[in-house]
Amino acid sequence: MSSQPTKRRKVDGSLPLTSLANNHFDFANLENWTPDDICNYLTAKGFADEAPLFKEQEISGKFLDKLTEDLLRKMGVSTSKTRLLKMLKEVHNLKNLCDVARTKVPVDSLKVFNDPIHGQIELHPLCVQIIDTPQFQRLRYIKQLGCAYLVFPGAAHNRFEHSLGVCHLAGKLCRTLQKKQQDLNITEKDVLCVEIAGLCHDLGHGPFSHMFDQLFIPVTLPDSEWRHEDASIAMLDHLIKANHLDSVFADYGLHDQDISFIMDLIDKPKKQNNKRLPYKGCAKDKSFLYEIVANKRNGIDVDKWDYIMRDCHNLGISSSFDCNRLMTFFRVNEVEGEKQICARDKGNLSDMFHARYNLHRRAYQHKVTKIIEIMLVEALVKANDHFLVKGEEGKMLKMSEAIHDMVAYTNMTDDIILQIMRSDNPALAESRRILEMVQRRQLYKFIGQTQRLPPKSVYKEEEEIMKEEIIQAQELENMDGEQLTADQLIIHIVDLNFGKGGKNPIKEVRFYSKANPQEAVLLRKDQVSQLLPEHFAEQQIRVYCKRREDKYINKAHECFQSWCDKKNYTVQKAENDVLDSSEATMEVSTTDVSWLQDTQTPEKQRIPDTEFQ
Repeated sequence: MSSQPTKRRKVDGSLPLTSLANNHFDFANLENWTPDDICNYLTAKGFADEAPLFKEQEISGKFLDKLTEDLLRKMGVSTSKTRLLKMLKEVHNLKNLCDVARTKVPVDSLKVFNDPIHGQIELHPLCVQIIDTPQFQRLRYIKQLGCAYLVFPGAAHNRFEHSLGVCHLAGKLCRTLQKKQQDLNITEKDVLCVEIAGLCHDLGHGPFSHMFDQLFIPVTLPDSEWRHEDASIAMLDHLIKANHLDSVFADYGLHDQDISFIMDLIDKPKKQNNKRLPYKGCAKDKSFLYEIVANKRNGIDVDKWDYIMRDCHNLGISSSFDCNRLMTFFRVNEVEGEKQICARDKGNLSDMFHARYNLHRRAYQHKVTKIIEIMLVEALVKANDHFLVKGEEGKMLKMSEAIHDMVAYTNMTDDIILQIMRSDNPALAESRRILEMVQRRQLYKFIGQTQRLPPKSVYKEEEEIMKEEIIQAQELENMDGEQLTADQLIIHIVDLNFGKGGKNPIKEVRFYSKANPQEAVLLRKDQVSQLLPEHFAEQQIRVYCKRREDKYINKAHECFQSWCDKKNYTVQKAENDVLDSSEATMEVSTTDVSWLQDTQTPEKQRIPDTEFQ
């Protein structure tokens, strides 16, 4: 009988005992060091004359971080100030060595996840401890692409698996840079912090992902500046406290300063008064770590890499983007006194931005996806005052209030739609009616779309004006019976770009050459590709009608055509018009890039760029 294979040890959060080969000092258990251990360590480090004093004073490992220059002198350490400070630095450095030793764990303590995008990925035991909490498991019940799943049956993936993928890629990129450029001094603690940031970056997403923070919250809390990143940080803090993970973090060498660093990696604080904020838990020479999970500089980060590959896979859209190749040719160089991640493979980088644009054009901004979003938001807004969620200390909160209470927010998932539909509360009757319309595919009708000629852009406050203008285009003398009204129309503005508004994202990227890898340079657009468009943003104006009767649809078509004629706009066929509202095939035409606008975002309120990720 063949012997059974050795099973992988279960990850239970217990601290693995590790020791460093050199001198065999067990830094992972520094608190348990005896005065003899301290004496032996200092002797090995060249402080043989002073080491016995630590033994005489019975200084053990747990007291090391309390030692100061004055205390050392009181102990009888009589040596030059330079040597004294050197010894003190060596003593305090033990704490860092302890943290590093705790962070690094044996390979057999890593947990393996089988992922359809990245294959078998191994995660640190602390990451597993975070995953195995109600706050993180909540992400299993939030669709990655929100309402797109109701149009594309393959888009069934959730924020949960995306978060695991980002964690994996974050660690992989860190280790690639660590191996390639050892002078960067990337520690195991740095890697773990970046991995946790990748794992937790989407903890704050609400029901149906971006539908909640970009459509529902602006309607219910119009003056709020809340973003899902704010909730990610608040949820991580709540997760740690609610599950008593402070001690587990400490067991692996992560303390309050490191947790603050992780939160900054998720959402880097903005500059105040044009001054750069101090780095928390991270030395200035490691500022490049902020560009791995959420790159505010140019949008090239592992979050984007994972969602492009994962969404393309589940939507059935082909893409030539290869994050592994891009990662291989990354290196860190100093740019204007700050270290930045620089690229060499400009072609693959261009593929990444085109893939993102293509996903928005073909799936995220699909005309049926957007109208379902609008209808679901309408239902949730009507339910907001009547559908309450239990928060901290049993307080009942509106859905819009739950964003500030992580106990309540933990219970906010895509399931709220089903809860409303199953409710017999008369106050929710109108919300149920709208949700049942979505279920029966009785959607608001798409009338048509057009574009305002560049360089003009459309602003949020113009939507109501547009509706009134379209209604006024009716030829009243030819109208029989009930008239079409402005409140029966919906205007939706679609923003399509390459991730940086009207800017060329490549302009924000520093490149290096094989011949001169230490020099970071900017490239002209023609050095990247002759196929890049002249402009990098376009807007589409879409019109929908809430009334589904033929006579209203015909009136809406006539009014929209008349309005476009007066404005000298061209009525365009939506590129996914080939799709019936119940279909999910991807046969679409090519976007006319000649309409792309190279514009800066003005002071007026711009229609938000619906960034699904």
